[in-house]
Amino acid sequence: MKILAIDTSNLVLGIAIIDQDKVIGEYITNLKKNHSVRAMPAIEMLMKECDVSPTDLTKIVVAKGPGSYTGVRIGVTIAKTLAWTLNIPLVGVSSLQVLAASAGRYFPGSVSPLFDARRGQIYTGLFKFTNGNVEQVEKDQLILAKDWVSRLSSEQEKILFTGNDLSIHKELFETELKEIAVFADYADFNPRPSVLARLGQAMEAEEVHPFTPNYIRLVEAEANWLKANNKELKEE
Repeated sequence: MKILAIDTSNLVLGIAIIDQDKVIGEYITNLKKNHSVRAMPAIEMLMKECDVSPTDLTKIVVAKGPGSYTGVRIGVTIAKTLAWTLNIPLVGVSSLQVLAASAGRYFPGSVSPLFDARRGQIYTGLFKFTNGNVEQVEKDQLILAKDWVSRLSSEQEKILFTGNDLSIHKELFETELKEIAVFADYADFNPRPSVLARLGQAMEAEEVHPFTPNYIRLVEAEANWLKANNKELKEE
């Protein structure tokens, strides 16, 4: 049972292949380069290195967002194309869940992974590990970092923050949350594609054609548009 995992949802490009309970190949870069020209060659290179042919694959797992609009679309498009072409199951996993599981599996408190969303906002959520399994305590969301701090200030246990964008908001967390805030080591900032593969291993397949990324921000923008236009209609 060979699973191919693909993560292009943020700056990190991650590809992994697992076979049952063994990681047989993993490729990660954290570079400001175009995923659209690098993702497929990376997949082909890793599969060739691991002596895995497309027909050997039994499932595709993709990081479905939130993150970069373009990055998320690239990964999801590749994953859907491969799943459809090879007629194998497709599974989507939250990009934040992958980051949380990559850094906080053995942390006794809660884990808050984050991606910067500009203008003081972050994509984040809250996760906790119970018997090695990750549970979501707070849903994936787009929120002002200062509002996230306010929400977490009542927490009694320590919270592990992680992600390559942590440095942008670290001072705020340190100042406002004090001893509650714990920060992952930089070596754990990259979401691991092998962890993505493991998370998707037991998940049920999703329908390929209707499968869509989880942008979060797009949903919020649509809601604001509808709110504004409904208001205009009422005023007419």
